Order: sequence, then structure tokens, then C-alpha cells
Amino acid sequence: MKTCLVVDDSSVVRKVARRILEGLKLEVSEAEHGQAALDQCQQQMPDAIMLDYYMPGMGTVEFLSTLRGLPNGKKTMVVYCTTENDAADITRTIAAGADDYVIKPFDRESLRTKFVGAGTA
Repeated sequence: MKTCLVVDDSSVVRKVARRILEGLKLEVSEAEHGQAALDQCQQQMPDAIMLDYYMPGMGTVEFLSTLRGLPNGKKTMVVYCTTENDAADITRTIAAGADDYVIKPFDRESLRTKFVGAGTA
């Protein structure tokens, strides 16, 4: 089974994402901020990461830079979540190492397209 780490400071968002992703047959773990996510990645790199754009303590660009420098960090697919449809933010985050993005509020179909459609599951 493929693994996915959901990184978001909102427990509600993590819970909703977990329910959807588990329904798509992914094994899901959670982290509430970037450093906790990196700690998990150092223990076992997930196949995919669903990453909140606004995280306390560590920005998305810093997280992506650090992740991509870890062993196997370049192999993990990263889909970042944002509430904004800001082309500059999207471009900056993709350039920093994200593979794709999804706009909140997301639903089952949008996550299926990103995670299953991309060959993760």
C-alpha cells in the first residue's frame, strides 16, 4: 500500500484528508507542522505528501528545500494545498519542489485526481 503524509496545522483538515485518502487506499499519517513532517520523513519517507501552504514555524519553500535534500526526498510526490488561487504562489511553490497543488476546500475527486491519477495509488 502506498503511503501519504498529510501536513496541516488544522486537525479538521487532516481528519478530512485522512478519510478521503484512506478511501483511496492510501496509508495515511499526519503531522501538524513542517518540522514534525520532516522528522517523520527522516524515519520513513512517504510516497506522497499533502502539504498545507501556510504552516507555523517553517514556510512551505523551506520545507520543500529541506525535504528534497533528504535521502529519497526527490522521489516523494508533493501536492500542496492552498486557499488562494494566486499564480505567483503556485509558481513559487512548484519551483521550490512541489509537484502539484490543490485548492481548499478539496473533495474526494480533486484528491483522487492528484494522488491516484498521478500514479501514487
